[in-house]
Amino acid sequence: MEIKNPKKNLVALFLPSLRGGGAERVMVNLARGFREQGLSVDLVLAKAEGPYLADVPEGVRIIDLGARRALYALPKLVRYLRQEKPKAMLSTLTHANIVAIWARIMSRVPVRLVIREANTLSLSAQNAKDLRGKMMPMLVSFFYRYADIVVANSLGVANDLVTRIRLPRERIKVIYNPVITPEIFAKAEEPLHHPWFQLGEPPVILGVGRLTKQKDFPTLIRAFALVRRERQARLMILGEGEARPQLEALVRQLGLEHDVALPGFVENPYKYMKRAALFVLSSNWEGLPNALVEALALGTRVVSTDCPSGPSEILENGRWGPLVPVGDAKALAEAMLAALETDAPLGPVQSLERFESSKVAEQYLRCLGLINWEDEECKKR
Repeated sequence: MEIKNPKKNLVALFLPSLRGGGAERVMVNLARGFREQGLSVDLVLAKAEGPYLADVPEGVRIIDLGARRALYALPKLVRYLRQEKPKAMLSTLTHANIVAIWARIMSRVPVRLVIREANTLSLSAQNAKDLRGKMMPMLVSFFYRYADIVVANSLGVANDLVTRIRLPRERIKVIYNPVITPEIFAKAEEPLHHPWFQLGEPPVILGVGRLTKQKDFPTLIRAFALVRRERQARLMILGEGEARPQLEALVRQLGLEHDVALPGFVENPYKYMKRAALFVLSSNWEGLPNALVEALALGTRVVSTDCPSGPSEILENGRWGPLVPVGDAKALAEAMLAALETDAPLGPVQSLERFESSKVAEQYLRCLGLINWEDEECKKR
């Protein structure tokens, strides 16, 4: 691998903030990977806030544009590009990607621009609550063509961009998320003093994610209620979001107050994953669910909905864990019960190297033009 002179090659990573989420964690991991290759890295944030600020690697410069939303950061992003003239810029999250495209056009700086689409966009738009969200596919269809490369984090996301958004397939590169890092294994070994995870306690089923419609935790809670009719168990869902009141009401309605916990966002979910009897992904849709990969890497048995997209690719069509229909609490409960009754350890999952941070960072650096290679998809157009 040949990296060009890092002093002349500043790479900028643009996103709205570092609030807790999969896309934010991906960008922090990529920043670390780029620094490990000796490159200069700017993490350019519309607003420098969020719990992942504490995880930004040493040597990565944080640029706070001081804007409440990505759109409002546009003038300062244009100014940043003109002043710093990075060799390449990577952005993520759909609305931030469009702002990054506008900024490059307006700045007239020849920065190579790679944008990362992290969700099944057609479904996100279909379930959007506001007009901006519903119009996003139209904006994407028009403006994404001005990026040098569009990175999709799964084949499902790529196919959605082609079939629903009508982007040319040759402009899209599939690169999985840089999920597996040495840090998650170190954090998984940290002590966990929660009483549910002590010896002799019932098995804990774990869900992780923002409390939103996308994650469909109501189906997980209803499935858990069916599991509790058959055996002792507990359910813990790590995350925060606007659906908390509805989820708490459902827990009370089903009489599960003593067996379901919603502790909110936690800085280290890995020590919970490592000790959980089962990890469950109940999502309606995804791009590529990081938590599912992390649970597998930590040796935890998993069950997932076969939602678009990502789980079937991660689990290789059920090889590493059962896939059940979206929104089917009965099928999810049956898969959870079967997994809890299996005594054999999961064992090392093959093919997880696709998600190793160092390897993924190298693929991004190729697309960003900072590594010489022969792949025509990622050469400068």
